[in-house]
Amino acid sequence: MNNVTKNITFDSDGVYRWVYELNLYKNPTILFLIWKIFGFVLLGIWLFMVMLEIIDDNLSLDTLMDITSVFLLLALGFGLLCLIGYLLYALMMGGKYCVLFEMDDRGVHHIQMESQIKKVEAISILTRLVGAMAGRPGAVGTGMLAGARTSMYTAFADVRSVESCPGSDLIKVNELLNKNQVYAEKEDFDFVLNFILAHTKT
Repeated sequence: MNNVTKNITFDSDGVYRWVYELNLYKNPTILFLIWKIFGFVLLGIWLFMVMLEIIDDNLSLDTLMDITSVFLLLALGFGLLCLIGYLLYALMMGGKYCVLFEMDDRGVHHIQMESQIKKVEAISILTRLVGAMAGRPGAVGTGMLAGARTSMYTAFADVRSVESCPGSDLIKVNELLNKNQVYAEKEDFDFVLNFILAHTKT
């Protein structure tokens, strides 16, 4: 085992490994991702509603303003709910998201630490129970999804784009349908970024 940088080791199996602790309060990139997803969903529904009005030849400025105001209120409501949920999640996780990264010439593996997996499973079970008691299948589904994924692997051959966010210690490794978030400390960031760029077709 050799240290490549301050925090990254290169092991005898040809794999680079490092652990990153994301401060969920100081670096809310996960919250921004949730907001982005909900924002695109609401935008898609808004466009669909506007298209229906155009097809029915009922679209006017007043109708457009009515539809838009409803969706702005929905966006505000979803945004606040996401914020509350995120803060509760951060509190239950002790304010940190701990992840192990494994990277070689073929791809990068994002693995949540075992101690935190147990917390995520507990949150998932709680969400499912609350959803079931409230008769809300959506909440049950959300809980199941929360406990389903504890790791993500991205093959470099499938990468469509790479986005660098050094201010957040984040490298977004994007496939067609998956987006892997790779974190690295500031002193390791350039090494990880350059390695990923050298092994992808972007």
